[in-house]
Amino acid sequence: MLTKEILNTFKKQTDLINYVKDNAHENPIFKSALEKYEYEQELLPLQAELVDFQHWVQKENKKIAIIFEGRDASGKGGTIKRFIEHLNPRARRVVALNKPTEIEKKQWYFNRYIKELPNAGEIVFFDRSWYNRAVVEPVMGFCSKDQYKRFMIQVPEFEHMLYESETIIIKFWFSVSKEEQQRRFEKRLKNALKKWKFSPVDEKGQELWDEFTTYKNQMFSRTHNSFSPWVVINSNDKKLARLESIKYVLSLFDYDNKGSNCKALLPDPNIVQRYFRNTAQIDQ
Repeated sequence: MLTKEILNTFKKQTDLINYVKDNAHENPIFKSALEKYEYEQELLPLQAELVDFQHWVQKENKKIAIIFEGRDASGKGGTIKRFIEHLNPRARRVVALNKPTEIEKKQWYFNRYIKELPNAGEIVFFDRSWYNRAVVEPVMGFCSKDQYKRFMIQVPEFEHMLYESETIIIKFWFSVSKEEQQRRFEKRLKNALKKWKFSPVDEKGQELWDEFTTYKNQMFSRTHNSFSPWVVINSNDKKLARLESIKYVLSLFDYDNKGSNCKALLPDPNIVQRYFRNTAQIDQ
């Protein structure tokens, strides 16, 4: 137990940290606090790198779209929050669209997303994207078979046009196991501040797990390509998923002052993998 007398013996912050480390095996609170401290110590330098990266994006008039896809409760929103936490809000946006209006339903499917694409010097984070039509919509019956087929034919061409217009698309799939998803659902329902996150679609997530898997695999095989690849993030550990996805984005660009805040910018290949047919996925 950490008493007042013990605290008074500490002269520096490192004394407290060393005490917690030495006693973490006996106290689960110490272990949790230590894990959070170590996570923050790694996160803050990466966020400083993101600030330098954003300055470069603005200076060079780059157009960056980062897509976050995955099953419900896979950690997409929490990761986006850590990406944007210290960025200039004038040069970054988060896009999380509601269901389409009656007017939008009669438009070309990509219309509502085109107007959300990044302008020069801007980073846009898509909390779900046009890929709703690749997985969620067909599984839940929100689109017809013809609409799904048309989308799967058009989306590679759509993304190739964006590539030719110098819009850089980074596509993340956050992969969470069925057991971990269920645990997170239960945790949400017990938290008065997070109940709003649990939707009817979430409720069907476990029941329709295999259908989601089938459509997810079709999406990968038909929309993964050299100019717009899918990157699979093992997100059973949310903190690691956040850190490694930030590293992945930073590793792609040669921005000014790169590495001045954090030297280790290469992502862990056990957490971050480019999709290929035998990629180990935990949400199969």
